[in-house]
Amino acid sequence: MKALYDLVSAKASKTLTTHYSTSFSLGIRVFAKKYHEPIYNIYGFVRLADEIVDTFHEWDKHAMMARFREDTERAVKEGISLNPILHSFQRTVNAYRIDYALIDAFLRSMEMDLDDREYDLETYKRCIFGSAEVVGLMCLKVFVDGDEAKYQHLKPFAMSLGSAFQKINFLRDIRADYTKLGRTYFPGVDLESFSREEKKAIEEDIARDFDHALIGIKQLPSPVRFGVYLAYVYYVTLFKKIRRKSPAAVLSRRIRIPNYKKYYLLLKSYLSHP
Repeated sequence: MKALYDLVSAKASKTLTTHYSTSFSLGIRVFAKKYHEPIYNIYGFVRLADEIVDTFHEWDKHAMMARFREDTERAVKEGISLNPILHSFQRTVNAYRIDYALIDAFLRSMEMDLDDREYDLETYKRCIFGSAEVVGLMCLKVFVDGDEAKYQHLKPFAMSLGSAFQKINFLRDIRADYTKLGRTYFPGVDLESFSREEKKAIEEDIARDFDHALIGIKQLPSPVRFGVYLAYVYYVTLFKKIRRKSPAAVLSRRIRIPNYKKYYLLLKSYLSHP
């Protein structure tokens, strides 16, 4: 039965999400139940593409990404895929009428990362938009459940939140991206002489994104507001930890929030969320 295949595919996306991201998994779990599956489906798709770019170095990543793009387009168009992650993703895309332009922008961003590069301001902005802001917009399409006026109103705030998350990821992973993957995301920053002033400028930009995003989080539908706020709190906590570190410390090791602290933040956020 196709219903069984739909169920198995959705479980595959959920399993992938829970194994790769404790933070997002906890956030999704506190959404109203109807939102669990579609958001797992979106994250599973995003994670799969990211693995092609960042992990599968022993294979032809350009060919894999081209095939992934083709399979994604076919899945959305035909309404089915033998890849369970793509099958569950297309179900969400078609059910919530997610604009394919958002998916295309995401895939273009992933393709940009297939080669070693230093980003200038234009490509940096394009990367942030495609790799993070559009993912926030896909999720927002689910959250507003067909209310186009609400989507358009909340769109700028969702983009700011996705931007803040991604910039923190870039800052947290700055050493690994540079030494292992040959990428320097922040325009004009020489990592051989990464200064406090450069780090502070990046952090001020992130802080502005967070301030703007919080305005929108407070206006989200109540069934998803706490989950998004929880993800926001996790990243703000990580951000504060990074801000306290010197540039040398950020370059020397990956800053993270331990799992026990995430559960503490879950309780604290529940008592204080908007």
